[in-house]
Amino acid sequence: VQLVESGGGSVQAGGSLRLSCAASSSISGNKCVAWFQQAPGKEHEQVAAIYTGGGDTKYADSVKGRFTISRDMTKKILSLQMDNLRPDDTATYTCAAFQGALAQARFALTVGGPSPGGNNYWGQGTQVTVS
Repeated sequence: VQLVESGGGSVQAGGSLRLSCAASSSISGNKCVAWFQQAPGKEHEQVAAIYTGGGDTKYADSVKGRFTISRDMTKKILSLQMDNLRPDDTATYTCAAFQGALAQARFALTVGGPSPGGNNYWGQGTQVTVS
């Protein structure tokens, strides 16, 4: 499975961006799909995630009420609508997908990059700059 993000860019504070993540193929079974942000020198931080096993969605406290995660299963696209952007939202945003036993665990985990041992897929990231 390959994930490709698009939609990043530069925007003024208070503006909006919509990120998209296109998957090359479907992932079977329960899965977690998520967006992470990574600022220079920091770990990947989960900003929004969906766990299909329980139909749950979660957001980091810093983005609640401003970001919305959604997915189009037909088109295999995961989106992140980002509104009322702030300078501290500046980061590289990466989409990721986790399957199998890893899905529920990574839904709960709020920080961390790729997990060893497979069953997780990551995009290359897209830069968001808010000034």
